Amino acid sequence: MLKLKYICIFVCIIFLGGCKLKENVPQRKAVAIPQKFSARTDSTTIQLASMQDFFADPMLVALIDTALKNNFDLQVALQNIELARAGVRFTQGIDMPDLSAALSVGSRKFGNYTIDGVGNYDTQFSTNLDKKQQLPSPHVPDFFVGLQSSWEVDLWGKLKSKKKAAAARFIASEYGRNLIVTSLVSDIADAYFQLLILDNEQKILDDNIQLQQRALDIVNALKQAGEANQLGVELMSAQLLSSQSLKIEVKQKIIENENRINFLLGRFPQTIERRTVAWENIVPPKLATGVPSALLENRPDIKQAEFDLIAADADIYAAKAAFYPSLNINGSMGLQAFRAAVLFNPGSFAYSVAGGLFAPLLNRRQLIADLMAEEAEQKIAYTNYKRTIVNSFTEVYNYLNLIENTNEIHELKSKEVEVLKGTINTSVELFRFGRATYLEVVTAQKNALQAQMELINLRKSQYNAVIGLYRALGGGWKSVI
Repeated sequence: MLKLKYICIFVCIIFLGGCKLKENVPQRKAVAIPQKFSARTDSTTIQLASMQDFFADPMLVALIDTALKNNFDLQVALQNIELARAGVRFTQGIDMPDLSAALSVGSRKFGNYTIDGVGNYDTQFSTNLDKKQQLPSPHVPDFFVGLQSSWEVDLWGKLKSKKKAAAARFIASEYGRNLIVTSLVSDIADAYFQLLILDNEQKILDDNIQLQQRALDIVNALKQAGEANQLGVELMSAQLLSSQSLKIEVKQKIIENENRINFLLGRFPQTIERRTVAWENIVPPKLATGVPSALLENRPDIKQAEFDLIAADADIYAAKAAFYPSLNINGSMGLQAFRAAVLFNPGSFAYSVAGGLFAPLLNRRQLIADLMAEEAEQKIAYTNYKRTIVNSFTEVYNYLNLIENTNEIHELKSKEVEVLKGTINTSVELFRFGRATYLEVVTAQKNALQAQMELINLRKSQYNAVIGLYRALGGGWKSVI
């Protein structure tokens, strides 16, 4: 009968262990992504170019490689991954028995008017016990050395869900790192090309300063000959001073961009080595967009939001399972005695096994609050997932249109610059022969300089748009994993 009782208990445990809550995944509407970014874009799935192929500048690639080793944000992201890895490691054995070695020493004294006290006192007069078995009086020591174990049987899959949530958060943290890599690559590339453009701005200002100095010399000569007045000299001088101050502003921007790169590289301010390239030869690389659905695989922030949502679903399942009874089994095995001298005697071997089902009653309010919080977290995770997808598509759409429009503006502005460059020489020649006023010369030089600066800023916008599109499509991070 005793064996039959244990067999029944064992069968009940196996049966309960096979039970599982119905997974109640919320019915969500799938996020419908358009088939194309726009009517003008291609619809062929094209793999994004690697970082090395897309930028194709050894100096820029070397800067990016340094940043991938030393960037502060990336180092923090790596530690966040380790935190998530620790969470996974913690949950790996959460559904397995816990086993620990134990060595304990204790002492008890029973009251003289209790069952234990009277019974222990009577043993001192029992003829069936030898001296080793008689209880010490009045204090009864307790020595134990052995193993102790506790085990929560995962009846409803609660512990398994916690493991799933931890694993999902670990993967999400890795995609969080990839998101930082993508932003880091694009930020360094953007600052690097800004430097190339600023170098050319300096050259343009130097050329214009020479032209303005030559025009000022002409006006001074004409004034001495009585063919010009002091107003012309002052206007020409003011324009020259304005250009010189602009050159200093550009110099400051160069310092700021260099230090922006240095900070991203995790180092103190220093000069950034770069190529000397005429701005006409700084041509933004072309980039094929592919189909919008590729964003779901390429964008690290979308993948991160996806796994955050998986973790939130698993947390809700665990919160629901907490309402159901839990089966806990505790046991111990070892040597136990009330005399240290006989502790290691074979007769001191002892073991105990106890199990029980525990269902929450009075603490259900706390469990309900936990479930409400997890449901709210799940809705937040789903909203973030949808927002990330819509934002990703919008970013690509905006950059595509920005590239198209800046290219058109650049063509028109280039023609304007050529025309205005010609007006500088024309106005100077006409002024020399008295056919134009010094005000027309000043205006021609001012307009030409302004148009040149606008044109070079358009080239900045072109690069910003292409680099932004590369980042928006999720480029950069796959090249370094």
